[in-house]
Amino acid sequence: MKWTTLFQVELTKIRRSKILLLLILPAVILWVPNVMNASLNFQMDDIGISPENSFMIQGFMGLAWFLYPAFLVVLTVLLWQTERSGRGIVKMLSLPANTAALSLTKFLLLLALSAMQIFFSVVCYFAAAFAASRLNDYNFMISPLYVIRFAFLLWVTCIPMAALFWMLATCIHTSVFSAAAGLALIVPSVLIINTKVWFLYPVCYPFYYLVHEYSGMAASMTTNEIPMVSWLLSAAAITLICLAVSCARFGKKEI
Repeated sequence: MKWTTLFQVELTKIRRSKILLLLILPAVILWVPNVMNASLNFQMDDIGISPENSFMIQGFMGLAWFLYPAFLVVLTVLLWQTERSGRGIVKMLSLPANTAALSLTKFLLLLALSAMQIFFSVVCYFAAAFAASRLNDYNFMISPLYVIRFAFLLWVTCIPMAALFWMLATCIHTSVFSAAAGLALIVPSVLIINTKVWFLYPVCYPFYYLVHEYSGMAASMTTNEIPMVSWLLSAAAITLICLAVSCARFGKKEI
């Protein structure tokens, strides 16, 4: 079967599930508290960051550190539960396609859904910035081009992490254990970004990128140069290894 056909089949499954409803909830949860507490961004003089930049960074900080990684963990588990309910995985394995193609197709679906989640977060940011501007008589809106670029790079940094979580969901067949393993990997990320080998831990990539952007906006904070070569090589190696394991283990239990 062609990749496009397999992907269309996956999209059909998603439309029949309630996964799409989960894409909007984290975005709303993310920005409502920021609108209510927008006035706190005027108290950042000691850091040297403007209120509008602080509003955006503070909002996305919760997304980069916990909400987005946790969303990916839950999403991978839900994708597998969709297949295992009604023995859907068995029907999938009967299709004229190899298991590696099926695994990669579902991973691409995972990336597409995560991109949609980032998109909804950006839309909610603009709505939140507009609401906060009206409530505080101050323009919290910053350049849309910067926000779109920032969101896109945030999504790109999450690809190795998504590959890791997909590998865990593929190898650990019990949903509870799979989710627990993924969530347990999120907690140490805030500590590992302060080490010299942070680029070996893909779960901290989006948070590290956000902190780097924060440092560039704040006058009192120093911006460390990102070791791009080490980061790119590590990210590529981790992604390829995780995808290779996922392709090798996909459907083995059912077969």
